[in-house]
Amino acid sequence: ARRFTYVYEATTAAPGSIESENWITWGTSPEEERRFNGLDFRHEIEFGVTERLQAAIYVADWGYREDPDANEHGFSYQDSAIELIYNLTNPTTDLLGLALYGEVRGGPEELELESKVILQKNVGRFVIAYNGTLEAKWEGDRLEEKGGELSQAFGVSYEISPALLVGGELLHEIDLPDWSRAEDSVLYAGPNLSYRRGNWWATVTPLAQLTNVGSEVDFQTRLIFGFS
Repeated sequence: ARRFTYVYEATTAAPGSIESENWITWGTSPEEERRFNGLDFRHEIEFGVTERLQAAIYVADWGYREDPDANEHGFSYQDSAIELIYNLTNPTTDLLGLALYGEVRGGPEELELESKVILQKNVGRFVIAYNGTLEAKWEGDRLEEKGGELSQAFGVSYEISPALLVGGELLHEIDLPDWSRAEDSVLYAGPNLSYRRGNWWATVTPLAQLTNVGSEVDFQTRLIFGFS
């Protein structure tokens, strides 16, 4: 069960286990487009392959856009993906938990490669996690538009009870258009809440923008719920 929605944890699923994760992310009100609203949906199936290796398939990423300035209205399919996470050290028994993440994503007008370093430490009822991520993207009819993103995510979670966890997340994103220079460094922060019961769980994180980047949403919320 995930404690965070923007931060990945270093632990992996048990061998032979299967879990369905469903994501809903809502973003609204960038300074340059005050009437903008966007919803993104993801349907993911995770598999525990070995004690250290976890694989996942993003069956479909799709979304809804209400953007009068760009004349975009309605639903659209975006992409599908394959994800692998390999755990190197344990966040409880070792000095620091470490995992490596890789993802390949493709759609009608998009190809994306993503790599991530995941660090985690468990201290009593606290879990502290950090992600460093680098993305490379190619977009357009012939994938002629290239770019990327460098991001960092940090999260702290506290277990009030086995069923209820609270914490906070911090997200820092740097846009890399054409891989030539860094632009639009944006910072988000907000609380999170996670609830578990039986074979299902749900985690939600609302984030507010702390910087003043007009092209990025001022507020976003992500809900992930899963069934094992």
